[in-house]
This record gives sequence, structure tokens and C-alpha cells, in this order.
Amino acid sequence: MGRGDISLLDKLFKKTKYITVSQKTLRGIQNDQSKKPSIPSGMWVKCPKCGKILYKNDLENNYNVCQYCSHHFRIDSKERIDLIIDSGSFCEFDKDMTSSNPIEFKGYENKIKNMQEKTNMKEAVLTGRGTIFKEPTVICVMNSNFMMGSMGSVVGEKITRAVENAIKLKLPLIIFTASGGARMQEGIFSLMQMAKISGAISRLNEEGLLYISVLTDPTTGGVTASFAMLGDIILAEPDALIGFAGKRVIEQTIKQKLPEGFQRSEFLLQHGFIDSIVPRENLKGTLAKILSIHSKNR
Repeated sequence: MGRGDISLLDKLFKKTKYITVSQKTLRGIQNDQSKKPSIPSGMWVKCPKCGKILYKNDLENNYNVCQYCSHHFRIDSKERIDLIIDSGSFCEFDKDMTSSNPIEFKGYENKIKNMQEKTNMKEAVLTGRGTIFKEPTVICVMNSNFMMGSMGSVVGEKITRAVENAIKLKLPLIIFTASGGARMQEGIFSLMQMAKISGAISRLNEEGLLYISVLTDPTTGGVTASFAMLGDIILAEPDALIGFAGKRVIEQTIKQKLPEGFQRSEFLLQHGFIDSIVPRENLKGTLAKILSIHSKNR
């Protein structure tokens, strides 16, 4: 290799030095950046449907519904109670009921404990009685933030007791469903809750009492296959995922491509599986009107 070739390689790999910054100047730049106003975390939320950035306070003031595309964000049980039940009228049932580990599933106790600390709830459903625009009712609200609203023995027991309280008090029943299905950590004890709740609702029906099922995102698995679809009136929130098995599982089983929007509330309404889709802002008024008509007829 000649001297000319070495000179060419030097030019190729040589780093050009454009400016030298002293330590004093560097400290000054860092101090200037520290004076810039910082934006607190948690103030903004990105809509998963339209991608818009939403101010969290505005979102909460709009019933947790996106102002641009009307996407209904998932809300927990306590937020739902605050939206639907008249202030100060709610009386909770079975507040301290918690799960055991019936099949000794490894790590299940720690999972439950972590969920209780995270959600400030004992289990994945909140039950009680209250009024909606002064119309009395028994209400159950499932919480998708607690193990995806999965239905274990405590969830089944709390809902069954709520149905029995509705029968005893001669009150209509409203259940807000939000669930991924049966809770696998409890095995057959979880699956038997489907029959237990359905049996209680059958007794409610024999008493001539109203049962309103409100399907929210997501309502899937064993909940859909049992009490979610047994309502005298079945309502749903817009664009809620509602179904038993997942879309890909069904497609792989039947070897067919499913229609666009399959298992969404709009598709189910079109095919007669639900009675109406009600936006969240109108839900309290709609429920109160149904309860009022029912009480007058009784």
C-alpha cells in the first residue's frame, strides 16, 4: 500500500472537530434546561382508537369518552357506580368477601393481594343497592381492572347473593358485565358459577322482577355464555367487544374469515342479539326510564 493510499484512508476515517465546549459552558446549558417548565406525568391520555392526545380532566368530564371519535374508555366499578347511582344512595353488599385458593394454584394468593392493593377492591365485582333518579334497584358492576374481571367463586357468590337480595327486596336487577371469562386459577369452581348465577336469575324471573343486562367492553367467555345474555332487556355500550371465544379461535375452527366488526355491539344489534346501544352519557337516563316504566306496570 502506497503513501497516497494511506493518506486517503486517513481522510475517510478522520473525525472532524467543529466546536469545543468548555465545562463552564456545559454547566450553563444544563442549568438553562433545568429552568424549563416540566409537564406532570399522567395529565394526558392517548385514545387507542383515533390516536388523539386527550387532556385527562377533559376526558373524565366527558364520561371517559373520547371527544373526537366517541371511543368509550374502560372504567372501573366505583367510577361506574358514581356515574349511574344517585349520590349517597349506594349501599354495598358483601364488602369484605375475598377469594381463597380452592385448587392451590401456585402464586394465586399473591396475585389476589396485588390486585387488591392496585384497585382498592376486594374482588372483581361490586354489588349493592341504590337509586337511579330515585328509582330503586339492585346493581352489580364487574371490574375489568381486577384480573380482567375474571369470574371466580367470589364473583359468582356475590352476584348470586345480589340476585337473591333483589328477590327478597322485590327490586329490579341491573348487571354491568366486563370480563375475560372464567378464572382459570380456580378451575371447575369458576365454571360452576355460570350455572349458579343463571339459576338465581331464573328464580328472579319467576318472581316477575326485571333484569337489565348492560354489556361493556369486554364481555367475553363464560360470562357471555351465561348471565350476560339472559337479561329481559340487553343494552350495550358503543363498540364493546362481546363474544364467547376469540375471533382467531373461531376462524381457525370453522376455516372461514369472519365479517368486519364481528363481536362488536353494533354487529350484535344488527343481528338481534341485543336490544339497544346506549352511549355512556345517556345510560343513566335510559336505565331510569326503564325502571320507571317497570315499577308503574307492577
